[in-house]
Amino acid sequence: MAEPGRFGTATAPATSGVGVARRVAGSASAGCALAGAVAVTVAVVAGPGPGLTGYVSEAGIAGSGHATTYRIGVFALAGALLLLAAALPPAVRVAAALLTASGLFAALSGAVTCTAGCPLPPFERPTVADLVHGGASVAATAAVVLAMVALAASDQTGHAVRRLAGATAALALPLSAAVGLAMLIIGRGAVVGVLERVVLALAVLWGLTTATALALARR
Repeated sequence: MAEPGRFGTATAPATSGVGVARRVAGSASAGCALAGAVAVTVAVVAGPGPGLTGYVSEAGIAGSGHATTYRIGVFALAGALLLLAAALPPAVRVAAALLTASGLFAALSGAVTCTAGCPLPPFERPTVADLVHGGASVAATAAVVLAMVALAASDQTGHAVRRLAGATAALALPLSAAVGLAMLIIGRGAVVGVLERVVLALAVLWGLTTATALALARR
């Protein structure tokens, strides 16, 4: 028969410590998401870019006065995604894996900047850097949206996390599809620019609120 003093008292602190670590990861994720969103917004708004008719990534073009601010913001958002993955319960492995992939792709998009105008096919002729940056950005966003779906379908998270994921996914899925179609049919312009910003804002807002909910969770 197991001795409670040897096994019972050792399990509770370990479990409690893991829970504290996840809450700390959630708090750090929320902080990184907020800081990253502010930095990217400042770079996009204050930069000399084409406004709503261009891509958000144009704020990070080499030589731009706000390129460093933009890249710092992207790296902060990548860190927020990785920390959010660490804050999730171990039972939701699919969502955690998707968030980890999203964070890595976001870091890649920040490390490899696009050229002037961030050209993409089929209407423009991109460079290798443009394709790497654009592909990494699309993959990062897609992985975030799929993580929302995975969390919404899981019964291993709290009610608040599931509702946040479900509501945001219901908006992000059709908007993401609209961005993809608009890029293929219309190309660069105000339609793609506005839709891209709405999808990114939804993703950041979801990450921030979900990280906050996990940080405030009691268990």
